[in-house]
Amino acid sequence: MLENDSIELLTGKDSNKKKSRIPARLDYWQSATGLFLAIFMIAHMLFVSTILISKEAMYRVTKFFELNFLFEGGNPWIVSVFVAIIFAIFVIHALLALRKFPISYKQYKHYQIHAKLLKHRDSKMWMTQVKTGFIMFFLGSVHLYIMMTQPESIGPYGSGDRVYSDLMWPLYLILLLAVEVHAAIGLYRLSVKWGWFEGEDPKKSRIKLKKFKVGLSIFMIALGLLTLMTYMKIGYEHQDEYGKRYIMESK
Repeated sequence: MLENDSIELLTGKDSNKKKSRIPARLDYWQSATGLFLAIFMIAHMLFVSTILISKEAMYRVTKFFELNFLFEGGNPWIVSVFVAIIFAIFVIHALLALRKFPISYKQYKHYQIHAKLLKHRDSKMWMTQVKTGFIMFFLGSVHLYIMMTQPESIGPYGSGDRVYSDLMWPLYLILLLAVEVHAAIGLYRLSVKWGWFEGEDPKKSRIKLKKFKVGLSIFMIALGLLTLMTYMKIGYEHQDEYGKRYIMESK
């Protein structure tokens, strides 16, 4: 009874009134879209990093997503449809996440004071997610738009030309760091929030999850840097034939 009275005094509302379920539902969809995008980004990195194996391996992956196993030669615009779906989920997730972002300098200062008082690492991670999410919204939108409108440029030479000759490597470098840090923290926070992998000792589980988060970030960033450097090398070597598409040699 005392707790209910306190709530009424603080909020000025009757605590017996039925609470809206909308915030909980929005929270659920934010988690669901975030999980989907995190898994997609891990898979995406594995796909684009096939260039480390060979140009042919990357080309085969590209044609696979163009559904060349169903249509002879595949169709790049199938990739456009897929990217458009990802883009829509990306925007929805961003809009849902914006609900919790500080919307004024005053709110930001209150958060900083709160974080300093608690000295809680998870609170700092949340702010890192806010900052990386802000970067991703702008740079990620540019990348997705290019992939959606120029699907035919995806390939060993096309991607190399875009990275090197079109000077997209600074954008991709910043985006790589932001995405991998954001995704790893997101997966960690989702696991803690929903009690995944909690086990018998939640404290020990959280320590293990933090180690996994750091390990995932290091691995994905290292893989991403190697992949980016490989595309830069291909673009540098291919600059005199800019625009020419890769053709797999027949055996």
